[in-house]
Amino acid sequence: MDDEDDLRAWLVLLRTPGLGPAQLRERLAARAGDIRAVLEELRCAPGAGTAARAWLARPDAARLEADHAWLALPGHRLLRCTEADFPPLLEHIAQPPAALFVAGEAGLLLHPQVAVVGARGATAGGLAQARRFAAALGQAGFLVTSGMADGIDGAAHLAALEAGAATVAVVGTGPDRVYPRKHAALARRIGARGALVSEFPPGTPARADHFPRRNRLIAGLSLGTLVIEAGLKSGSLITARLAGEQGREVFALPGSVHNPLARGCHRLIRDGARLVEEPDEIVEALAPAARALGLELAARLDGAGARGGPAAQAPQDPEHRRLHEALGHDPATLDELVARTGLAPAALASMLLVLELEGRVEGLPGNRYQRLA
Repeated sequence: MDDEDDLRAWLVLLRTPGLGPAQLRERLAARAGDIRAVLEELRCAPGAGTAARAWLARPDAARLEADHAWLALPGHRLLRCTEADFPPLLEHIAQPPAALFVAGEAGLLLHPQVAVVGARGATAGGLAQARRFAAALGQAGFLVTSGMADGIDGAAHLAALEAGAATVAVVGTGPDRVYPRKHAALARRIGARGALVSEFPPGTPARADHFPRRNRLIAGLSLGTLVIEAGLKSGSLITARLAGEQGREVFALPGSVHNPLARGCHRLIRDGARLVEEPDEIVEALAPAARALGLELAARLDGAGARGGPAAQAPQDPEHRRLHEALGHDPATLDELVARTGLAPAALASMLLVLELEGRVEGLPGNRYQRLA
């Protein structure tokens, strides 16, 4: 009952007019993460706006029922900032979200990601480069993250999937909407083999002001952002700027001086972005950050940091020994490893990431893993 009451409180507050993620997080911190206490506090708050007071006094039952119905579907989840497997990279951005609606495997959001973004009206050459980089990054163990827009975004998602890798799409609509509609089949594939992520509740339509908010999440989830073809007023430059402000790497692919869609990339390079020509350059540049992320997750999720940081990854550690034995010599999926070890998916994901970076585990297509040593 408590879980259901908590979930209802979350859904009511996420739909409260005028209540942004910063204010909700601030109130949660003041109430030690008690979402129902926050709800009761706001219902009595004299400073709440008229629309907020009206909603809190009588929430729309049909909307809340629709939210519950969406979350009840297999693979759907409301990932809250109070949960241990909330992506830690999002805690370091301006205006971090309070919660995310996720369709697919929420644990993938803990994996090292590279944002691949660019023009909607990309050239054939730009689309080819998006496919080349996305496939190579996926095969190297990075998740390709983008916004499922037309052009570069869609090409990157599709190439990652066809390379046997998972991919993450952050959308500017509710998680049940597809924009553009032509990507309905792609959205289904991403939900089945990766994760669709939205800050907006089910039923939320596309709006122009939603996409900058989406872009901050794309940049925030990723260790680095690669821009492939962008005009001087492209939304991809917003994503790149946000990535830079968040202290993440920004990569740009140069192009012909005669291509208007290369001008945004050239400006990024002049402003300090890394010029890249090959996917391996990104993999090499982000490997230290990926390893640091794995160690941070290990410390956060399974107490490894308290046992001594990197040294805790040795086979003598009981949880890592269980994982080592569960892997065997045949490939196993994350779900199979959860069943064999009894460990939480988030904790397993962090351990597998560290072992993969140490060369002791190999990540295979289909979110499978195989022991190397």
